[in-house]
Amino acid sequence: MTSPIESLSAVTLATQDMAHAIAFYQALGFQIRYGGVNAELTSFDAGNSFLNVIQAPEDTPISWWGRAIFYVDDVDAMYARALAEGFAPEAPPQDASWGERYFHLVDPDGHELSFARRLER
Repeated sequence: MTSPIESLSAVTLATQDMAHAIAFYQALGFQIRYGGVNAELTSFDAGNSFLNVIQAPEDTPISWWGRAIFYVDDVDAMYARALAEGFAPEAPPQDASWGERYFHLVDPDGHELSFARRLER
């Protein structure tokens, strides 16, 4: 049986200071693909993958490690498979403004996973 997983798309990290985070990653040579200082999500190119930085509330300690994002051939089929296995995704698949269809799922240890596919433009 062929694996439905094609690649690791991105790693998403939380920050309480988006401007500082952007300055840090740009200083290392990362180029912004989406978002910016006033965005809730900023995505940087990382070769064939992405590094995402998401804005966390200032009064909330950052204990969330982030999210692993896997590209799959068919997001809706993967969602159906998760449901069939008795798992409880956060919400049904949806199309995002940054150009992907995705859904999130938490593994038994609390690690967040996202299964996604780029939308055709």
